[in-house]
Amino acid sequence: MEFSSASVNKLSLKEFEVVNTSSYDFTGHAPGVAGNKVDPNQYKINIIKQEDLFLEFDLIGCEPSIANALRRLILSDVPTMAIEKVHIYQNTSVMQDEVLAHRLGLIPLKVDPRKFKYKEKGAPDEGTEEDTLEYSLKVKCKNKQGAGPEADSYIDDKIYTKHIQWIPKGNQEVDIGEAGPVEDDILINKLRPGHEMAMKMFAVKGQGRDHAKFSPVATVFYRLLPTINLVKDVYDQDAIRLQKCFSPGVMELEPTKNGRKKAVIIDPRDDACNRNVYRYPELADCVELGKVKDHFIFNVESTGALPPTDLVPMALDILIEKCDTFLKEIDMTNT
Repeated sequence: MEFSSASVNKLSLKEFEVVNTSSYDFTGHAPGVAGNKVDPNQYKINIIKQEDLFLEFDLIGCEPSIANALRRLILSDVPTMAIEKVHIYQNTSVMQDEVLAHRLGLIPLKVDPRKFKYKEKGAPDEGTEEDTLEYSLKVKCKNKQGAGPEADSYIDDKIYTKHIQWIPKGNQEVDIGEAGPVEDDILINKLRPGHEMAMKMFAVKGQGRDHAKFSPVATVFYRLLPTINLVKDVYDQDAIRLQKCFSPGVMELEPTKNGRKKAVIIDPRDDACNRNVYRYPELADCVELGKVKDHFIFNVESTGALPPTDLVPMALDILIEKCDTFLKEIDMTNT
């Protein structure tokens, strides 16, 4: 029988199948909620790891549909600023104009999109200070005076994002401060003496659903929290073999009073759930593997335009706005 009332909130990893995967959260039945009323303590967000561009947090108590909606909204609905139009006045490099324009569009810009409006359709490329950022790139590769044919004998032979100059419009310099690329060392093109590039670029506000260059993240994904339960004690060589079946740091060998080595679970969170333990018949019955259905481990890696701690609340705001719009549509249909 697939459903187990004792493990309603967990799915079980068997050797050749995953059981107890169904959701039973339908009208009149809500797992873990007494009297079918929503318990505010059921939903939790715990920040596990936070760095400059990386965020790991736990989303606990919600359905997979909510977790996946949050993931997709971060990818495709949270806006950023990206180069949309490129006016190329000179390009004698080996890179074609359209390829160069595409590379420029993928450069992440460190600008808060909340300070800008969406550009109206059909508006001039130059735009206004409220919807457009303007940049300039003008470089020419030359030989160093008295230098030989070595690779380091050129000036401006490698063009990086540090060569891009921001041209503030109106009060942009006061209102938004700096609006350059996230990193100064992103390679744009390679030149040789005589090669020249001169162009203007215009960045606008957009969403990842329109083009990947507007996506604010390099990656965002989630996985379910693994669970590992030792059914019986495992010692010595079997314990060493069992430890190697799991990811590093998941299981350790603990010395006993009689000098033996005993396998103990330390942190199942980092397990890759590869189920290697089922390759050994003598170990297969020693453990129970599973995952918590409503415990999602989220990983968000920002491109640098916005910190990941801003991206998640922005995605939740968009989700709330979409729900409100949907409810209004239902009310209008019923009236």
